[in-house]
Amino acid sequence: MIKLTILTIGIWMVGFGYTFAQDKFPSQIWHKGNIYDAEGQAFSGLVKYDLDNNLVQLQNETIITFTASNVSYFEIFDEMYGGIRKFYSLPYSLNGDYETPVFFEVLTEGTDIALLCREYIATDSRNMGAWGPVGMNPFWGPQTMMGYRLAFNYYFFKDNQIQRYSLKKKDLFDMLPGYEDEISLFMRKNRLEHDKRGDLLRITAYYNELSKN
Repeated sequence: MIKLTILTIGIWMVGFGYTFAQDKFPSQIWHKGNIYDAEGQAFSGLVKYDLDNNLVQLQNETIITFTASNVSYFEIFDEMYGGIRKFYSLPYSLNGDYETPVFFEVLTEGTDIALLCREYIATDSRNMGAWGPVGMNPFWGPQTMMGYRLAFNYYFFKDNQIQRYSLKKKDLFDMLPGYEDEISLFMRKNRLEHDKRGDLLRITAYYNELSKN
C-alpha cells in the first residue's frame, strides 16, 4: 500500500470566489495535469477525472483512459481554485466487499493521520428553480448549480487503514484522539464546523501539528 506519510502536501487554499468554468463541476472539465502510472512513468497534458468509475483521462494528441489499477497518482492544476490537487490510488472496499484500487484526493497529511475525500455530484432539491448557477468554493462549502451540488465523503488514513468519517462531531474526536480540549477550543476560536471540507482540513492539520509535540 502506498505510504501516505511520504506525501509532502501542505495546506493550499488560495483563489476564492471563482465560478464554474462553462457551468460545470470540476470533474466535468479538463485540467492541466500529470498522471503517474504504477511504474512511475509520467504523462502530461489535459486531465479529466471520474471518481464514480475510478478512471482518469489524459488528452494530448489523443485521449488515453487510465484506471485506478494502473495509476499510482495524478495531479491537476485547478484554475477555478488556484491550487494543485492530488489524487492517489489506494486499496479500499467501497461496497463492503473486497478491496480494489480507488482514487482518493489527499487534502492534508501528517506523520500519523491524513485527511482524504471523494467528491460526487448530488441532487439538491433546495436549489431547484434557482436563478442560474451559483458558485461557492468547495473548500469551504458545497457548490450548487441548477438543482445539483458538489458533495464529499471524507476519510481518515490512520493506523495503516482508511476509515470513513461519519460527519458526526463525536466521531471526529474518535478519529483525532488525545487532544479533544485543544481541538474544541481551536474550532470555537476559528468558528469551524465538523462537517465542512475547508474546516476539516484546518482541524486535521492542527491535530497533526499538536501530535508532533
